Amino acid sequence: MKISKIVEQIPSSGIRAFFDLVLGMKDVISLGVGEPDFVTPWNIRERAIYSLEEGYTSYTSNKGLAELRREISGHLLRKYGMDYDPEDEILVTVGVSEAFDLAIRAVVNTKDKVLIPEPSYVSYGPVTTLCQAKPVFIKTSPDNGFKITPKDIDRSCDKKTRVLILNYPNNPTGASYSKSELKKISGSVLKHNLICLSDEIYCDLTYDFEHTPFPTLPRMKERTIYLNGFSKGFAMTGWRIGYACGPKEMIGAMTKIHQYTMMCVPIASQIAAIEALQHGERSVQEMKREYRRRREFVVSRLNDLGLPCHKPEGAFYAFPSIKYTGMTSMEFSNKLLKKEKVACVPGTAFGPLGEGYLRISYASSFDNLKEALVRMERFLKTIKTVRK
Repeated sequence: MKISKIVEQIPSSGIRAFFDLVLGMKDVISLGVGEPDFVTPWNIRERAIYSLEEGYTSYTSNKGLAELRREISGHLLRKYGMDYDPEDEILVTVGVSEAFDLAIRAVVNTKDKVLIPEPSYVSYGPVTTLCQAKPVFIKTSPDNGFKITPKDIDRSCDKKTRVLILNYPNNPTGASYSKSELKKISGSVLKHNLICLSDEIYCDLTYDFEHTPFPTLPRMKERTIYLNGFSKGFAMTGWRIGYACGPKEMIGAMTKIHQYTMMCVPIASQIAAIEALQHGERSVQEMKREYRRRREFVVSRLNDLGLPCHKPEGAFYAFPSIKYTGMTSMEFSNKLLKKEKVACVPGTAFGPLGEGYLRISYASSFDNLKEALVRMERFLKTIKTVRK
């Protein structure tokens, strides 16, 4: 029995492939998986537990609980001035990963082109390919802060280009965009009549300036599907709950696909998300302060070790260059894991342009980060000795 040729040609996740090596190893410090090291705040867990005791174990509307959609609508309006109708402009999804999958399937046709800044989150290219659309990768680098510009968009567009994917703060680079930078990008979106899929799951972890949602820019709301969720800011990765907001027609199309695939998000997760929006902001700010402290330490230490690392403006990742070692990203990661038991993700997990870099997650305890960097320093010294 043969499998789909499209599926056969798609590579497995570079993150998961690397961490299969980690399983079963003792004393490994993992700086790899993009998951908060904080436990979901107690009041959120308690509300979910109580909901089960109350007997909330049923399906919900395909769109998600009406109360949750109203809370999401109110939250976005209060925080950013974004006005979405909870009835037909908001869809609750199984994490932002499902939201992205639904969005891309809802808006592209066969052979449409999708612009993806690279290095990029691992699913953007493969999911685009599964839709029989063509991913077009836009190169970013430390020279431009790992950001795209209107010129980059203009050079990459042709008549078949339909979608621009924005992810900010970015996974894996931590790059984000100021309001003025986003306004310039929005001009190119209008110029080329693009739809923007704006993945802003790390919005609560923006450190150096106020986060600006893409739909708040002039004329962008009607051509943007806004993706967000609870995994990162509220430390709710395992609850698998996200949401999409956008024009009625687009959300309706996404809901149609959602009906036939996932049906709905587990009700306990939805009830927990309501509690998060109502009473979780203090916990978000406490976690953000700690991430900021870790960022300052990790980036400073990496640069001191001779691994050039731009300062991430958001998320909880550092993306240092290891090019001076002469090793590939995979070789460096494998040797660091074998010799010093520190697990980082090779930059190539995020596309070919990630070669020469590592993704280091500082969503780990401060003590773990300090010890991991001591081990990395020891490892780098052995490289220098070998190369003399």
